[in-house]
Amino acid sequence: QVQLAESGGGLVQAGGSLRLSCVASGRTSSIETLGWIRQAPGKEREFVTGINWFGRNTYYVDSVKGRFTISRDNAKNTMYLQMNSLKPEDTAVYYCAAYTRIRTIVVPTNAGHYDYWGQGNQVTVSS
Repeated sequence: QVQLAESGGGLVQAGGSLRLSCVASGRTSSIETLGWIRQAPGKEREFVTGINWFGRNTYYVDSVKGRFTISRDNAKNTMYLQMNSLKPEDTAVYYCAAYTRIRTIVVPTNAGHYDYWGQGNQVTVSS
């Protein structure tokens, strides 16, 4: 089992920045990829970004490229999401999620394949 705990959400004006953190605990050796998945009210959940836990590969959905940066600190079992130039359309609940199924160099982008999820953190961007 893997447990994930997020922090860092909140309310920010458009153009502002926030940093989300996700601390993994439990069977962290089973983690292959960590990702951030968001869900806005009335919308489908969206895979935003992910990072291989033991590799270098990352993935960003087009709408956040150049504005969001994902990183990790394996020694601290922590993943970060630096969000800059935030837009009102970034408003959503952001979930940290862990993929543990198979070793892959490609970041899985199907949110349904992530088996462990954090509690979610609200990010609200006002216009």
